[in-house]
Amino acid sequence: MYDKMVFLNNTSSSFPLFFRAGVSFILSICIALFFYYKVIIFWNQKKNRIGEQVRDLGLPGQKEKEGTPTMGGIIIIVSTLIPTIFFSTLSNIYVIILIITTLWMGSLGFIDDYIKIKYNKHGLSAICKILGQIILGIFIGSTMYFHKNITTISCKNLYVKQPISVAVEKHGFKTSFPLIRNEFDYADILCLYNEKWKKYAWIIFIPIVIFFITSLSNGANLTDGIDGLTTGVSSIILGTLSLFSLISSNKILSSYFHFIYIPDIGEIVIFSFSFLGSLIGFLWFNSYPAQIFMGDTGSLTIGGIIATLAIITRKELILPILCGIFFIENISVIVQIFYFRFSKKKYGIGKRIFLMAPLHHHFQKIGYHESKIVNRFFIIQMMLSMVVLILLIL
Repeated sequence: MYDKMVFLNNTSSSFPLFFRAGVSFILSICIALFFYYKVIIFWNQKKNRIGEQVRDLGLPGQKEKEGTPTMGGIIIIVSTLIPTIFFSTLSNIYVIILIITTLWMGSLGFIDDYIKIKYNKHGLSAICKILGQIILGIFIGSTMYFHKNITTISCKNLYVKQPISVAVEKHGFKTSFPLIRNEFDYADILCLYNEKWKKYAWIIFIPIVIFFITSLSNGANLTDGIDGLTTGVSSIILGTLSLFSLISSNKILSSYFHFIYIPDIGEIVIFSFSFLGSLIGFLWFNSYPAQIFMGDTGSLTIGGIIATLAIITRKELILPILCGIFFIENISVIVQIFYFRFSKKKYGIGKRIFLMAPLHHHFQKIGYHESKIVNRFFIIQMMLSMVVLILLIL
């Protein structure tokens, strides 16, 4: 059995990257559509259904969503991993990191959803979720920084027709920074104080990885409050990161666009296209009015994968712009909580900045239909993706 899997894996890696990516994309969509269709039919025929438990927030159309099947994130994970297993090189360290991220965050979200359905509506405690995200961040940060097969090559030449001068960096971590053609090295921060501290740059890098993993997984989770919102926004972000990975996997393109060339990173394009296909398949049934919800199984996984893809492609520092919607949703909740506590302590009455947090609920309270909110968030996300692309190419 093992020999057969090795043979299939080696055979798939011999096909052109675009062919494998395209087939993976189509296959993941087909798998997602098939399973979602079957699950929804089964759910509608089942008596005494137990679905999404919706809290009464006084939002329009809220009660109609009661009982909608949830935990659709399981199918997102399955329809992503099946094409990845068959069409990518499983020995590739970047593919291994992405698969572990998917399974880890999916398991964390599944446990949370299961507790919500079976025991209490609150699910896992915030501390347990954050602890799980921190553990994953430590794993990804340590692997990316210390693994011997993870290297970068800096393309110094700006012209395609001339030879490309390169320098291999076996350890340490350089990343891209908007408007700066030269790579940013985390070690430079410590070198400002002491040149000998350069080898300890992981002390800065790993906490940054933990921050982005935690922020984006929670941000995607908070954004998942309106039909199709998280899925659509994530699909645009993923398309942008897939483009970056394609450029970074090619010496000529990376030199032309001033990107860091990353050997062997092309294999993550298979995973990216599979994941994108699974999101599109889910969006087909999750668009308003939603027939299925992803649950924390899907939202936590989506945020974790997006953060990991950005870290792998050396684009993590552009995440606050590229994933601006997720960060704003996070910030709106934090600001709301702190201002409420501050005003209650100072004035004796808790006050709110927003009518409701996260931010998309504020617009619902104003009177916007959720379809209008979703469409406008999509437009904003497309603008953010274009801004990031321009900043990195300039």
